Amino acid sequence: ADRALLTPHHPAVSARAAYTPLKMVKFTIDELRKQMDFKHNIRNMSVIAHVDHGKSTLTDSLVAAAGIIAQENAGDARLTDTRQDEQDRCITIKSTGISLFYKMAEEDLERMPKSVIREGNDYLINLIDSPGHVDFSSEVTAALRITDGALVVVDCVEGVCVQTETVLRQALGERIKPVMTVNKLDRCFLELMLDGEEAYQNFCRVVENANVLLATYTDEALGDVQVDPSKGTVCFSAGLHNWAFTLTVFAKMYASKFGVEQDKMMQKLWGDNFFDPKTKKWTTKHTGEKSCMRAFVQFCYEPIRRVIEAAMNDSKDKLWPMLEKLQVKDKLKATDFDLMGKPLMKRVMQTWLPADVALLEMIIFHLPSPATAQRYRCDTLYEGPLDDKYAEAIRQCDAKGPLMLYVSKMIPTADKGRFLAFGRVFSGTVQTGMKVRILGPHYVPGEKKDLYIKSIQRTVICMGRRQDAVQDVPCGNTCAMVGLDQFIQKNATITGEHEEEAHTLKAMKFSVSPVVRVAVECKNSQDLPKLVEGLKRLSKSDPMVQCQIEETGEHIVAGAGELHLEICLKDLQEDFMGGAEIRISDPVVSFRESVYGTSDHICMSKSPNKHNRLYFQATCFEEGLAEAIDAGDVTMRDEPKARGRYLAEKFGWDKDLSKKIWCFGPDTTGPNMIVDMCKGVQYLNEIKDSCVAAFQWATKEGPLSEENMRAIKFEVHDVVLHTDSIHRGGGQIIPTCRRVLYASMLTAQPRLMEPIYLVEIQAPEGALGGIYSVITQKRGMVIDEQQRPGTPIYMIKAYLPVTESFGFTGTLRAATSGQAFPQCVFDHWDMINSDPLDVTSQSGKIVLEIRKRKGIKENVQPLGEYEDKL
Repeated sequence: ADRALLTPHHPAVSARAAYTPLKMVKFTIDELRKQMDFKHNIRNMSVIAHVDHGKSTLTDSLVAAAGIIAQENAGDARLTDTRQDEQDRCITIKSTGISLFYKMAEEDLERMPKSVIREGNDYLINLIDSPGHVDFSSEVTAALRITDGALVVVDCVEGVCVQTETVLRQALGERIKPVMTVNKLDRCFLELMLDGEEAYQNFCRVVENANVLLATYTDEALGDVQVDPSKGTVCFSAGLHNWAFTLTVFAKMYASKFGVEQDKMMQKLWGDNFFDPKTKKWTTKHTGEKSCMRAFVQFCYEPIRRVIEAAMNDSKDKLWPMLEKLQVKDKLKATDFDLMGKPLMKRVMQTWLPADVALLEMIIFHLPSPATAQRYRCDTLYEGPLDDKYAEAIRQCDAKGPLMLYVSKMIPTADKGRFLAFGRVFSGTVQTGMKVRILGPHYVPGEKKDLYIKSIQRTVICMGRRQDAVQDVPCGNTCAMVGLDQFIQKNATITGEHEEEAHTLKAMKFSVSPVVRVAVECKNSQDLPKLVEGLKRLSKSDPMVQCQIEETGEHIVAGAGELHLEICLKDLQEDFMGGAEIRISDPVVSFRESVYGTSDHICMSKSPNKHNRLYFQATCFEEGLAEAIDAGDVTMRDEPKARGRYLAEKFGWDKDLSKKIWCFGPDTTGPNMIVDMCKGVQYLNEIKDSCVAAFQWATKEGPLSEENMRAIKFEVHDVVLHTDSIHRGGGQIIPTCRRVLYASMLTAQPRLMEPIYLVEIQAPEGALGGIYSVITQKRGMVIDEQQRPGTPIYMIKAYLPVTESFGFTGTLRAATSGQAFPQCVFDHWDMINSDPLDVTSQSGKIVLEIRKRKGIKENVQPLGEYEDKL
């Protein structure tokens, strides 16, 4: 198998022959490798946006500029959509990396801000194209971790949507600097036929909305992240037709004509600046004259509109003189003069305002190089002390320092079952054949847990559909490694062989949680080993998906939504199991068990030897506390005083009480806790560990249906223990503690919680009736309805229980004859207001179903099982 990996022409490469560009690639791998040493001339960026706002299409114009695909195909090839199903469905599923090398002309770079250091005129851009669907937002997180800047793409008609907000929040959480492009400008000219003023207001609103979000989630360490067209951090583009402009392009054109500084001209081209060509005067208010017009409209929008109209209506007598004035006519080829209609418009616009020029200028001027970015990102990346040599090397981006590398995802190769580890070098240099320490997410320095020492077979650079081998990769770059796939589960930190004090780099936080689960089984029982192996590979290939084996022997696959699961299961069957047939159960949603009140009396349980008694009580959390624990605002690791202050201010806790939190659970981080309310009890600390162990067990499998508990605070009120320590060991305390936890929960009005999606639906006015009826019929609730100003489209936000969401898209499209587009994101957990112990109620039925499915006794155990009498 290794032999196959080492030959450069394995089948995945030859598939590229279909996309052979007309002109050769403008750079060689050696040039690329040389450029990697200039850390100030590297840009690592990801392209992020809402679904279908045109990320992959826009990426194409950058790829075309580097000469990898022909300009003619740019926009249709979608080179970064490498998988077959991505091409068929026209969506991006996996984030794909590609390294591009550009030689910039001197005059393009002279307007660079003074603060940006540069070394020569060659630039290396490591670009990652990421998916837009909510279901794949874990891919976006993985992409953001290894880049420093982000290009946020927003559709000029739809504006800032729910997923734009999610990805921006993720980006700023990782301290990543955004620049923005307003995409699909051609729709303004061809579909909506907006006049200049309307279009300007539209763009203004989009930019303002984005800035509101940026201000909400901003991080002090990043400095100012607001985007502004007059500063050159907003670009206007049409990805499909491959043209784009920033205001600098036009400012350059007009600066000489008006005889003003280029920077001054840029300020004039945006905002409330009006120009009257008759009187040749600038004003900041509209004078009311017919000839007075806003500068942006007059100097940027109108010329483009005239050129497009002339090209679309084939009035070439108007078109050629205009192009001569713009000095575009000489650049056209002889064959271009015979084109008609849309192809003509596309050629003319591409030649006049090439997309790559505008985008590259924005990327190089306004996105940080690794040398700049790692300074302020180091604090959020490194787990260990921020003054040791590893943190220092990351801050300085030091190629001679100790190796620190973060693997953010695994990429499947053409060779079945083998993966490339894809990641970014934060300090040091990674070489082919070097021995490294692989630290998993649970590694603790000084221990052997989750640690492997292995050598890297090869380091390669990703080029979209293919990989090219290089000798070594210095810090500040992204790279992929062969031969580590057996040792890395999903992500890992890699350091040099002798760097024993190195801590791991922080694990990534995902904005969605896997709530939809299906059980998988094979049709032929002899395929079972294939299935087990396939599930292992599946869990490697996707950062989010969870595969586990239940006690009942089912194989469970959990994903973020219907689409995510569908793609995962398709991969499982076709790629990882070699086409063996599998049976898939109906999707199952995980519930949580919670309480609504406080226990009506203090519950007591005795240990099996009758010498120890535990007295507990359960009560529900304050509003918003569970969410704060989920978000990581309240954790076990916090400094007790700071945590006490936070809980006292936000949730009205007693300051001393927060010092007495024993632990959180399940998995030591979940939203439940034990609080010690005892006064002066003997031997309490000795049984603390046993209680914590019992608590982790109990919160993982609640008494109602063996689902996780959520938002319950257990209070220890009293314990009576045997004086002899041999009679109060773990064997006596753990089962007792678990029983008393169950008893106190069952007496505190137990309830089930179900996961709720936030659905955002875009639809025209006529479809609203259908939407409302579908949502009410699915137990949903509409929370917000707005009309997009200037368009006939309505935006509806609603809450929808995940249990009802299967087939929701189909039902919705049927009810609105295909006019509504829903997008679901997991939002919160909501309590079901009926008693789960009553078999006839709604939650009682759910409990019964879950218990049947898990193969437990059908009725919930009576309280007497768990509670003892004195």
